[in-house]
Amino acid sequence: MGLFETVKQLLGVQAEAAATGDADPDDLFGMSTAYITMEAELGFAPTGEAALCFADVDSTAFRDTVEDVHEILAMAEEDTGTVADVREDDHGTQWIVVEADEFEELVTSVHFGSDTLIEGRYGSRLLAALFAFEATERAGAETGQRVYWIYSFRRGAYYPFAPTSRNERDERVELKLSSILDGELHVEGDRGYWYPLWPSASGVHPWE
Repeated sequence: MGLFETVKQLLGVQAEAAATGDADPDDLFGMSTAYITMEAELGFAPTGEAALCFADVDSTAFRDTVEDVHEILAMAEEDTGTVADVREDDHGTQWIVVEADEFEELVTSVHFGSDTLIEGRYGSRLLAALFAFEATERAGAETGQRVYWIYSFRRGAYYPFAPTSRNERDERVELKLSSILDGELHVEGDRGYWYPLWPSASGVHPWE
């Protein structure tokens, strides 16, 4: 079992067994204000990218639901400039990746995708939502360093993830983000559930 497959299992099976309650997609709207704090107080600016991560289902109905999400998001591209793409990684994990100039459009799109899957009775396949940021000169971290807020659907909570390489993370930055945003976001209190979603290489996103 590969590293990402192990993390997928942790986000899925183990987190489900330890779930604190049903996840609420409306929790995602907390990022609509948290991103302002990330940039204004912490010096981490949005990259304009977010993603929804979910496990595949060998079902035509499931794939039709995912395609419906993609088509509806694509229809909004002309009005909002939001670009959505459906991807599958080497482990068979599915991603809906969204790019937008306005952060609120990222939140709305990811919420729409997760809510649609839940309404289609595929909520159990949802693993995580990721919102990407990068350090500016004011961040107290290496300029351009990427950090993520990850929402675990099985735990119904957010946690920060700051990879510095293929298999190393900046725990100092993660703890700082957690301490500042706790209260503004529902932050996972048990760090044992701060599962890493390692990128395939340094300098790329986990979904690439």
